[in-house]
Amino acid sequence: MPSRKHLANAVRVLSMDAVQKAKSGHPGAPMGMADIAEVLWNDFLKHNPGNPKWYDRDRFVLSNGHGSMLIYSLLHLSGYDLSMDDIRNFRQLHSKTAGHPEYGVCPGVETTTGPLGQGIATAVGMAMAERLMAAQFNREGFDVVDHHTYVFLGDGCMMEGISHEACSLAGTLGLGKLVAFWDDNGISIDGKVTDWFAEDTPARFEAYGWHVVRDVDGHDAEAVRKAVLAAHAETGRPSLLCCKTVIGFGAPNKGGSSSTHGSPLGDEEIALTRKNLGWDHAPFEIPADVYKGWDARETGMARESAWNDLFARYTAAYPELAAEFIRRMQGELPADWDAHVAAVLERTNAEAQSLATRIAAQKALAALGVKLPEMVGGSADLTGSVGTKWENSVLLKPGKWDANYVSYGVREFAMGAIMNGMTLHGGILPYAGTFLIFSDYAKNAIRLAALMRIRTVWVLTHDSIGVGEDGPTHQPVEQLAGLRLIPNCHVWRPCDTVECVEAWRSGAEYADGPTCLSLTRQTIPFMERSATALADIKRGGYVLRDCEGTPEAILIASGSEVGLAEAAWKQLTESGCRVRVVSMPCTNLFDAQDAAYKESVLPAAVTARVAVEAASADFWWKYVGLGGAVVGMNSFGESAPGDVLFKHFGFTVENVVATVRKVL
Repeated sequence: MPSRKHLANAVRVLSMDAVQKAKSGHPGAPMGMADIAEVLWNDFLKHNPGNPKWYDRDRFVLSNGHGSMLIYSLLHLSGYDLSMDDIRNFRQLHSKTAGHPEYGVCPGVETTTGPLGQGIATAVGMAMAERLMAAQFNREGFDVVDHHTYVFLGDGCMMEGISHEACSLAGTLGLGKLVAFWDDNGISIDGKVTDWFAEDTPARFEAYGWHVVRDVDGHDAEAVRKAVLAAHAETGRPSLLCCKTVIGFGAPNKGGSSSTHGSPLGDEEIALTRKNLGWDHAPFEIPADVYKGWDARETGMARESAWNDLFARYTAAYPELAAEFIRRMQGELPADWDAHVAAVLERTNAEAQSLATRIAAQKALAALGVKLPEMVGGSADLTGSVGTKWENSVLLKPGKWDANYVSYGVREFAMGAIMNGMTLHGGILPYAGTFLIFSDYAKNAIRLAALMRIRTVWVLTHDSIGVGEDGPTHQPVEQLAGLRLIPNCHVWRPCDTVECVEAWRSGAEYADGPTCLSLTRQTIPFMERSATALADIKRGGYVLRDCEGTPEAILIASGSEVGLAEAAWKQLTESGCRVRVVSMPCTNLFDAQDAAYKESVLPAAVTARVAVEAASADFWWKYVGLGGAVVGMNSFGESAPGDVLFKHFGFTVENVVATVRKVL
């Protein structure tokens, strides 16, 4: 049996060889953390390479995702469906081994990482999901949810603000099954970090309420093993294991320097490193005894088989709970979901209430949420303002995991990454709220959800200059356009109670990315609709009001401006002008419709078009064309009552009518 150091050296040589072949990459972190990884993966990690989606596996997150060859080496060596050809193809087009680990591309990668700090925050979400699911489904003698979340992170993750947000919350909640390994090598791209990262990081985590193991020799397997055992023994607090390492360990001339961080070592240094490590094999050649020392397939299969036996007994004892657990982990909606949504839509349409859409969305959440026990809500310290809490919400508190609502505090970025982690864990549909303007703080987490094609729902209120007196700092202008431009992200800006129900339904059903609900603070009118219009809301854009024959002009609007467009339509119609009003609550969905439907709503022959939205005007030119016009925002807002601002910026019936006449 090869020594631990020899097993770790396999990770080192694979990493440096793959980076060298690709002529780009980051060999330093994989070489420095190889010994830590060997101990964790061979002594502790509960996983099955034959089934990367086994429900009760431990979750492993490489937060310092630039060191991606570390996880690729581990996955390949331990027996996942990641071949040596995949390793050779590192950083190449359509490869499983992208420059940074990508969820859904490489088997065994639990989350996409690379933007530093998001990995640790996502791991917090995974650990929270494990505790929430355990509280709901475990029964005496049946711990069907019982696993750890392990994270590797470096100095860069520690410096990013999101790590402060997420780790503070993790300490408060006492996430005892979260174990983080800090690669304390003191090096970043610019060199030794002492001039810009000199705080007492262990003390910082102790202040958060974490269990901290200081000064672990990251190249001493026994020291690392003892640190992990200490972390397992501490069940009431998350653990930070501070592992002192040498970046680029084994490279005789470049080890310990920033030159190994993000550049290939070079052929000459690699040859010297092989000699220094006592590795006598050619590039991409792993001897059979090393493969055998790493192979986790048999052990993993046995562990999953034991869990399957436990779950079979659990199913016999608690059949309904077991069926619900499987439904939720598979991301399926309840069998009677469609019928329930239809009933809610019918009732909402009959009630015909005029409400602020933040209130309408809260009512829709309550009406639909009774069928979705997997929903876990929250807000960034704005619960009373954003309407994310409803009568079935139970607040999560330290030690109280039988809950479904999280007070995230003022931590928008961490909130987003934590929601991503909950979704990635499985069994939970996370949603949370803040003001639309503060989506800027969470943008990168929303983007990563879209990149990974995972389901989260954002409740983004106070969505225009209608915020009023709080002024331009709180009045979103460009945020809607920015969110709409994220691939796989669905942005809904509903105009009334019925569209709010459709928006929430879509958010619950859309599993290929995040959904953002853009909602008003101010009351807006209910829109009566034909049966056809009601059925077409789910298409993202539809004909709300029409004329006899072919329209001369088309008004396109969303959210609070749909009522304005309708009022302009009435005045234009009364004057003999043939006008159509199109409500466009979700441009992303409308753009995905077939050409025939889009032509039926926006006929190409009708070039006189006006879009109306109290947000960035530039977004709408693709719908109105260069011969059309946009009544929108081309500047920041002002501080004044909302109705005064709408008039000041031209959101009036008179201006909309005049604009239509101008394009005609």
